[in-house]
Amino acid sequence: MKTQSYKSCDQSGFTGWKNDGKRIMSEIVLINITGRDRKGLDAKFTTILAEYDVSVLDIGQAVIHEHISLGILVEIPVKENFAALYKDILYAGHKMDLSIDIKPVEGEEYEKWVEERGKERRIITLLGKKLTAKQIAGVATVIYENNLNIDSITRLSGRISLVRPQNKQRASIQMAVSGKPNNIKEMRARFMQISQDHGIDISFHMENIYSGNRRLVVFDMDSTLIQAEVIDELAILAGVGDEVTAITESAMQGEIDFQESFRKRVALLKGLKESELEGLAADLPLSEGAELVCRTLKGLGYKLAILSGGFTFVGEYLKEKLGFDYLYANELDVCDGEVTGRVHGEIIDGRKKAILLREIAERENITLEQTIAVGDGANDLPMISSAGLGVAFHAKPIVRERAGNAISTVGLDGLLYLLGVHEREIDPDAIKHL
Repeated sequence: MKTQSYKSCDQSGFTGWKNDGKRIMSEIVLINITGRDRKGLDAKFTTILAEYDVSVLDIGQAVIHEHISLGILVEIPVKENFAALYKDILYAGHKMDLSIDIKPVEGEEYEKWVEERGKERRIITLLGKKLTAKQIAGVATVIYENNLNIDSITRLSGRISLVRPQNKQRASIQMAVSGKPNNIKEMRARFMQISQDHGIDISFHMENIYSGNRRLVVFDMDSTLIQAEVIDELAILAGVGDEVTAITESAMQGEIDFQESFRKRVALLKGLKESELEGLAADLPLSEGAELVCRTLKGLGYKLAILSGGFTFVGEYLKEKLGFDYLYANELDVCDGEVTGRVHGEIIDGRKKAILLREIAERENITLEQTIAVGDGANDLPMISSAGLGVAFHAKPIVRERAGNAISTVGLDGLLYLLGVHEREIDPDAIKHL
C-alpha cells in the first residue's frame, strides 16, 4: 500500500432514521484507487462496499497503459461502519499494491455538487493525424479561461504503434466540459485559430438528449463525397473549362447566387454528347474516407442522403455504390443525344437543400436535432445551419466559420469521431479497403 489519507468526518454525515425510529448518521466518502490494473479489481472493491450495504453515488474509471484510476463516491448508511470499511479497503489495496485515498465529503459540499447537474454541458472533439501536448494545452487553456471545467476525457481513436504506423493514421480525443462560457463567439474563434496554427480539427457543440440519438446524415456530393466538381469536369469535356471554373469558384465563395451561377454554367454545356457522360461517374475519385464513413454509419443504423447541386447521373452511381437511402440532385436535360444547356425541374440550391433536409427528417419521423449535415460550399450553409450537427468538410473559410464544426486535416471518416464513434465500432470490412 503506497498512500492513504483520512480526516475527521464529524461534519460530513447525513441524518437518517431506522425503521424502528432510531436516529442514525450516514457517511459520504470519496474513494480513489490508483495503480497497476488487473482483472477482478472492480469486483474486489465493490464486494467490500457491498458488505456494508453502501449506495454508490458516482463512479468513474480510466485505464491508460495498464494503469487504472478508479473513483467511487459512496454513502455508508451507518456512519459507525466507516472505520471498519476504511480498514478493509486499505488492506485490500495493500495486498494488491495499489494507492488508496479515502476522504469524507461534507453534506453541504455534496449537495452543492448535486445542484450543479443542471449546468450546460458541451462536447469538444480534437481530431488530427496525431495529437500533441501543444494542441491539447491550447484547447485546455481556452476552456479554463472561459470558466469551464473538463469533466472527462475519452480517447476515440485506436492505439498508435510507433514501429508499425497506419497508412491513414487518426488520433482523436473527446472532452466533456461543463459550465457557461464567458464568450462563446470568442471561444470558437480561438479554437479556429488553434486549428489553423497547429493542424488539428476542433469540434465544439452542446450536449443534449439528441447528441447520442442522431439518425440521419445528409451529404453534399461535389467536393464532399467526391474529389471533384462534376460541372467542372463536364465543362472540360465541352471545352469550356476556364469559363465554368471561374463561375463555380465565385458561387462557392458566396459571391453570386447559386441558381444564377448554375444556369450560366449549364448553358455553357450545350451540345455536349450524352455518350461523353457515360463512364464519367465511375472515374470520379471518392473523397478520402467516404466509403468507410458510409459503411460504418449504415452499420450503426443511420439513414443517409445525398443533397446535391450536382447531377443525378453521378448521384445514382454513388447511391448504389455507397448505400444511400435518398438522393436529390439536378437532372441534365438531354435531347437527341445532346445536352440542351437546361435542367429538368426545380434547381436544388442551398435553400432547397434545407427544405429537403426537413422533409426527409419528417419522413423518417425524427426531429431536426437528430440530423447531421456535411458540406463544403456556401450553398451548403442553409442545411448545415438547420441540422442538429453541421459540419464543414475541407471547406472555404466562410463556411468553416459559420458551421462551427469542421474537418480539414483528415478524410471524411473524421465525421465518425465527431459523432463520438470509437474506432472499435468502425466497420472493419471498410477498413480493409483503405
